[in-house]
Amino acid sequence: MQRGRLRIEQGRKRVRTYLAGQLVADTRRPLLVWEKPYYPVYYFPEADVYTDLLVPTETTRRSPSRGTARFFDIKAARSAGEAAYRYEETDIDDLRDHYAFVWDSMDAWFEEDEEVYVHARDPYTRVDVLSSSRHIEVVINGVKVADSTHPTLLFETGLPTRYYLPKVDVRMDLLTPTDLHTRCPYKGTADYWTVHAGGEDFENYAWGYPFPAAEAAKVAGLVAFYDEKVDVYVDGELQDRPRSVFG
Repeated sequence: MQRGRLRIEQGRKRVRTYLAGQLVADTRRPLLVWEKPYYPVYYFPEADVYTDLLVPTETTRRSPSRGTARFFDIKAARSAGEAAYRYEETDIDDLRDHYAFVWDSMDAWFEEDEEVYVHARDPYTRVDVLSSSRHIEVVINGVKVADSTHPTLLFETGLPTRYYLPKVDVRMDLLTPTDLHTRCPYKGTADYWTVHAGGEDFENYAWGYPFPAAEAAKVAGLVAFYDEKVDVYVDGELQDRPRSVFG
């Protein structure tokens, strides 16, 4: 069903979540609820939740589209405050008697037997990684920092094409590792570099996945740059800088 920006679908994967090694919810019939437009939230039927671990609190939250939710503490081997919620007052039948969990409050999430990180995966997000012979040049502050005819192109739903380049084609002498690390549920954990170009530092303008997820294995050890922030030439033609959440 869809109601305004809220979309609800019946999922078909087995989904589990754990706290301190203890199973809190386990379902083969999750609901995928797009509380935000970018990715869904897993909702578990009450029968598939270990409700004896949940302690109701006085905290509620009102959503214009979903109604009023009650929050619950989880009392397992370790406690997590206000880590679960259920819409006790809602006119959406699909949400009745379902629980959702605050992602970062839980210790582990699984789809089938594979662990999922960061947030629930959107079934409509696709990642394609293709080898290419396009000529890619990256210029920052007037300095050419990368020049490659062996890029790997990563196409991800809703984001600009990313050009991943071999380190031998990148001016690694201009790149300094930073302490930033981000995680993606589709690609894995990324490391970042600051780029020194034209006497200035451009912090976290480049990144790479040393050990990517299986779906993006072909970008392992390669370097990408934010097209939103740098000048990228493809086969000699300067590209327009794309607009995205990273711009």
